[in-house]
Amino acid sequence: MAPPPTSLPDLLDDLQAEHLDLDALVAALDEPGWGRQTPAPGWAVRDQVSHLAYFDDAAVSAMTDPAVFSDMVAVALGGGDPMEEHLRRGRAMTGAELLSWWRTSRAAMVTATSALPDGARVPWFGPPMGALSFVSARLMETWAHGQDIADALDARRAPTARLRHIAHLGVRTRPFSYAVRGLEPPPVPVRVALSAPAGELWEWEDAAESDSVQGTALDFCLVVTQRRNMADTGLVVEGVAATEWMSIAQAFAGPPGPGRPAVSRR
Repeated sequence: MAPPPTSLPDLLDDLQAEHLDLDALVAALDEPGWGRQTPAPGWAVRDQVSHLAYFDDAAVSAMTDPAVFSDMVAVALGGGDPMEEHLRRGRAMTGAELLSWWRTSRAAMVTATSALPDGARVPWFGPPMGALSFVSARLMETWAHGQDIADALDARRAPTARLRHIAHLGVRTRPFSYAVRGLEPPPVPVRVALSAPAGELWEWEDAAESDSVQGTALDFCLVVTQRRNMADTGLVVEGVAATEWMSIAQAFAGPPGPGRPAVSRR
């Protein structure tokens, strides 16, 4: 069965745990460490962290000052480049200054989210999201950019039960993966059966008969966040619809991601 529903306080606890895991990876870095290149072309470790800090700040604005946030969206949709802004800002900081920025922005984001009334929707750079979906997306972003940092530092991260939020988001964004490319998703259900870090089975669309994705939750999350090519995982993908989806899966907002090239073939 799919992982059980979660509450906003529990989800925020998981988000903060994800923050702390990544913080532990970068807290002791020297300046050359902050400048180490990650698998994302042109992005160093510092760029990954400034990306998180910038969009955590944007989240605070979205929840507390909609007028300011609306201006940010207008700039982005009008041809501005918010990525360039935060990259430039982060590259002008020392590692200690950058870490302080991210710690402040993420704490403010958690505080603002905790104060949301029941049923609130958070405006974003795409359609507004419910609080649970919004926090899941911030957790996914933290984990995914943390993966790039871990790869750059040759660090291995133990998978945790927090992956259930990312996996669920990955399943739910199947239609988005097509829409962002101007495509229509096929009307074929895809069964997703994942082995969780503790060994239990997480399953979606268990009645689907022809198409399926099976493997570890870690591998699935790496693919839907475009941190690994499907060919470099142990996922077993069966059926045309499932194979097509996994080739374009995208759990994050924004334009179509380029994905990662395959390193090896299984």
